[in-house]
Amino acid sequence: MFSITAMSMAQQKFSIIPSVGYAWRVAKTPSNISGDTRNYIKGLKSGMNFDVSAYYNVKGNIHLGLKYSNYSASSDGRITVRDNNGQTISGYVSTKDNINFFGPAFMYSNFNDEFKHKFYYDVALGAITYTTKTGSVKGTGSNLGLEANFAYQYAVLDNFFIGPKIGLTAGTLSKMTINGRSFKLEDDQKEGLTRLSLSAAATFRF
Repeated sequence: MFSITAMSMAQQKFSIIPSVGYAWRVAKTPSNISGDTRNYIKGLKSGMNFDVSAYYNVKGNIHLGLKYSNYSASSDGRITVRDNNGQTISGYVSTKDNINFFGPAFMYSNFNDEFKHKFYYDVALGAITYTTKTGSVKGTGSNLGLEANFAYQYAVLDNFFIGPKIGLTAGTLSKMTINGRSFKLEDDQKEGLTRLSLSAAATFRF
């Protein structure tokens, strides 16, 4: 029985790992803003987090593959800003944000071991993109990004594991395109995309 199980697990070269959960962006909120604006920004700093990875077991505990992740958040509220003439402008806005990541990934796991308790960590380096839309105003940007995760899973079946996962997605934008026009962002204006996530992850092996 042991040899049959071990042979079956050894033949499971592919792993598909989807996860869904919640994430929190860690960029600092400006201090010199109104309470309404602060609450509006707060709504965009946490949202749904989804990712999916596909890996091939190259050798032993080493897996290579691809990773995709998405963060989405929205917020409605009244914000107050100053125009170029120094005049204060206040208005109600509704914003939707999306952050996407895609790139090659490396994973180390004990999936091939006989234990019911499974662990893995993975690291991916690729493209991170940001889209924000407020009314008719659309902003986009992209840069190099990094994603890293650590997970514990329980083997419900030989080819199905499930458990919690913590993750880090990192990236910063130094320029953006807003309604077709490109803008360079100064150091104190750069868009921080880094977030921490907590998710439930499932692994399907075949």
